[in-house]
Amino acid sequence: MPYTDAMVALVTGGGRGIGRGIALGLAKQGWGVAVTARSADQLSETVKLAEGRVIAVPADVSNRTSVKALVRSVEFMLGPVSLLVNNAGTAGPLGPFWESNSEDWWRCQEVNLRGPMLCCRELLPGMIARQAGRIINVVSGAGCRAYPDMSAYVVSKTALVRLSEQLALELKPHGVSVFPIMPGLVRTVMSEEARHHLPFVQKLFDDGLEVTPDVVAKLVLTLASGMADSLSGRLFSVADNVEEIVSRAAEVHANELHLLRVRSA
Repeated sequence: MPYTDAMVALVTGGGRGIGRGIALGLAKQGWGVAVTARSADQLSETVKLAEGRVIAVPADVSNRTSVKALVRSVEFMLGPVSLLVNNAGTAGPLGPFWESNSEDWWRCQEVNLRGPMLCCRELLPGMIARQAGRIINVVSGAGCRAYPDMSAYVVSKTALVRLSEQLALELKPHGVSVFPIMPGLVRTVMSEEARHHLPFVQKLFDDGLEVTPDVVAKLVLTLASGMADSLSGRLFSVADNVEEIVSRAAEVHANELHLLRVRSA
């Protein structure tokens, strides 16, 4: 039996880490949830942890044909997707840009930017037709500033922040909201790899700034509720008090807060 209105979510990169935490959080709140990733084994573990409340559909989000098949499968099994969480990502090569393998560098853009673009492109026509839907793009603090030896990741996440803002602007008349979110420092395979190569990442762990995936899931659930739809396109962090920010919506709009902007003296 398909799930009904506004209660079907597709979470990419749902086989582990942040994506798994988001999927489990949504499922606990009664959402029909589909998770996707390339690894069927990891997806199976997510389904097991969700006690059957999540379905798994393996796919490569950077491949257009794969994404089309993914969306067809999910909507056949659960019904129209009303919440897309673009979480799948890779750190890309770490080290000086000029020493990075160019193919690995570009692969990072394929996963972190092309993947969300393809998923959005496939699901948006349906959302627009229904005049309802939300997209949450998991970005990073690296999308707001440069970091040494992380050029591929920084570029991909900065582009995804801007894509989110662009989509929010174009989708405003169609009842669809888009939010980029910063999940904070979560202990994932990606962050574990980074901390062994980048001293500043290790320092963040040493300073106790780590958060758990359920904290990210809480932010996703808040945005999925529609509470912040008036601020579509704005960048939210797990450290933010969303309700308080929404209460200042007029100020946020007037001063272009929570957006990527160039400061001038």
